[in-house]
Amino acid sequence: MSHKMWLRMGGSAILGLALSMSSAVAQDHGHGHDKEDRDDNDHGHGHGGGHEKDKDHDRHAYSDHDRDEMRGWYREHYQHLPPGLAKRDRLPPGLERQLVVRGTLPPGLRAKIVVCPRDLERHLPPPPPDCEHVLIGGHVVLLNRRTFVVVDLFHLDIG
Repeated sequence: MSHKMWLRMGGSAILGLALSMSSAVAQDHGHGHDKEDRDDNDHGHGHGGGHEKDKDHDRHAYSDHDRDEMRGWYREHYQHLPPGLAKRDRLPPGLERQLVVRGTLPPGLRAKIVVCPRDLERHLPPPPPDCEHVLIGGHVVLLNRRTFVVVDLFHLDIG
């Protein structure tokens, strides 16, 4: 082979290697593999999940302001709590462990869903499509009613 042919083949190989490496780095960089990105809004509940679910959750998670609003509403209504938030509605430990962010609500918990009171709902942001705010055993839950995935939840202290 001629010297020019060797140079072309070597140059093509280096170019191909460089392109494949830059493509791999770009793919890894854009998909949120950083643990901090996944855990920012986990609030101590739930398990990991697919990256698309994480992005959806982060976009629709209850904010600190929303949580403050729920606490304030709870303090105002403590003497007359609606079903779903009263002390008698507390979940047994086995069911409590099944209520997790990004998890699918099992049938045993679906039976305990209570409509969120309108006056509490007014303190919360509008839910995303297919979702609604519901009460389940002392928790305000942002639930996808089509898939029964828990988008986010907030535990109210029903002491």
